[in-house]
Amino acid sequence: MKVIKQSVVLLVMLSFALYSCSSMNKAQKDGAIGAGAGAVLGGIIGSLSGHVGLGAIAGAAIGGGAGAIIGHKMDKQAAEIQKSLPTAKVERVGEGIVVEFNSKVLFAINKADLSAVSKASLDNLNEMLVKYPDTNVEIQGHTDNTGTPEGNLKLSQKRADAVLSYLVSKGVVSTRLTSKGYGLDDPKYSNDTEEGRAQNRNVQFLISANDKMKADAKKEAGTK
Repeated sequence: MKVIKQSVVLLVMLSFALYSCSSMNKAQKDGAIGAGAGAVLGGIIGSLSGHVGLGAIAGAAIGGGAGAIIGHKMDKQAAEIQKSLPTAKVERVGEGIVVEFNSKVLFAINKADLSAVSKASLDNLNEMLVKYPDTNVEIQGHTDNTGTPEGNLKLSQKRADAVLSYLVSKGVVSTRLTSKGYGLDDPKYSNDTEEGRAQNRNVQFLISANDKMKADAKKEAGTK
């Protein structure tokens, strides 16, 4: 995805900026990081804002040294999630993570029921969410283009709600989770093929830092 490449470039720019601050005193560092972080954070939010569904990650970004610390933590989490879910697509975006299951563990046409395979994959994701409690998760429901826009919007919300309820039943604190249906909006795959439609009948997970992770990162970075 183009947005991911843009975000990576911006984070690399921030890393160089932080590295160049190593010989400065605290006042100089604060000024340099503040100016550079503002530009980088603005770039990250700008690159994400034009993409439907990535608002949760853009809204959680804080940039600066604290943002770099959060990014490092998210790198570790993303790697562990990918190891736990080898067939899923796990992407680092900005200061967050996007997780998408493959078509074999998604939904049947016009259905919001969780299959046994879906539940098994959710169990693996659940372990990671419990292991790393300092994150918020937006569960996004999607559909293919079968049916009406109104019906698909309701169906996508049912899919997201079904996943949320299952994760809560397995021990994830409900206040960390939100669900949102997108219906026909923002399809990642072509609805012109059966394979594409199957992949669009999905639920994606946007993982971002919660207030505790942000506060800890700011403390570690020496910022307010």
